[in-house]
Amino acid sequence: MRPALRLREGGLAAYQQEMKWIALGLGIASTIAIVQDWYPLNLFLSLPFCLIWAYHAWLHTERQLKYLNIMFTGFYFYGIARYFLVSQGQG
Repeated sequence: MRPALRLREGGLAAYQQEMKWIALGLGIASTIAIVQDWYPLNLFLSLPFCLIWAYHAWLHTERQLKYLNIMFTGFYFYGIARYFLVSQGQG
């Protein structure tokens, strides 16, 4: 067995299906937070959703999905950082 295949069997890869269910729950909760205008909760729910999918895209070498999730992860980090910077300036 190749070393790369052995790495995929252990670690977080062993919990791929469970992590996808968690990502689905986070995605649904994030959508509800957007519709209800519960800012910044949508950012905090979307970031782990995006990280889970980026990890699994990396795991299966789905390059387009991987780079799209990396881009959105950057947007979420920017939004969260901006939220904290703006909220500190108002206090």
